[in-house]
This record gives sequence, C-alpha cells and structure tokens, in this order.
Amino acid sequence: MSAAESAEDSAAKRQAEQKKLEEILDKINYSDRYSDDTFEYRHVILPKQLLKYIPENYWDQSTGALRLLADKEWRSLGIQQSLGWEHYEVHAPEPHVLLFRRPKDYVAPVQTALRAKDVRRK
Repeated sequence: MSAAESAEDSAAKRQAEQKKLEEILDKINYSDRYSDDTFEYRHVILPKQLLKYIPENYWDQSTGALRLLADKEWRSLGIQQSLGWEHYEVHAPEPHVLLFRRPKDYVAPVQTALRAKDVRRK
C-alpha cells in the first residue's frame, strides 16, 4: 500500500469515527426539569456507547463511576445546557447518568461585551 493510499484510508477511518460519534451524541437524553425550594434539577443520560470516549481522568478509580465534572469537562462530552448548571452527584451503579442542579430562579449573568456596548451608548 502506498503512502497516499494509507493516508486516504486513515482519513476515511477518522471520518467514519467522527460520524459515529456524532450519531452517539445525538442520543444524549435530557430529563425534564424538576425542583425543590432551593434548586432545580435535571439528569442527563449518556448513551452507553459514549462511555468509551470519555477520558480516563474523568473516572474515579475507587468507585468506577465518573467523578464530579467541571462545566468545561461535561460540555466537552457533548452535553449542552444553558448556563448555571453544575454536575453535583454521581450514581455509581449507572455511570452514564449525570445529575445536575442549579439555583432555583437562576438568572445568567450579563455578558461583558454587552455591558461595554451599553456603556458606550450612554
């Protein structure tokens, strides 16, 4: 096999893997929101096929479950939620279920760029 054929084969494999990952990400399931007096909650169910793509350092070796993930980390897995949500709990028997919460009546902070624009108008 020539170097060009090998490169084409490698690119085709990467493209197929990317398509497969996109199909898996489309299957992420978001629960309805529910709340108590303090927080609103939701859980996110990851397709089990996605677990093999999660970086090793996201796992708690002592429990075999995911550790609590920072905003940047869970977003890197393809989870898409509005601002304010925190990954607050794990359930070891179901490592593909992530539990989130945010303060009840949460209001996202105004972005700095928007505030600067408003200042210039005054």
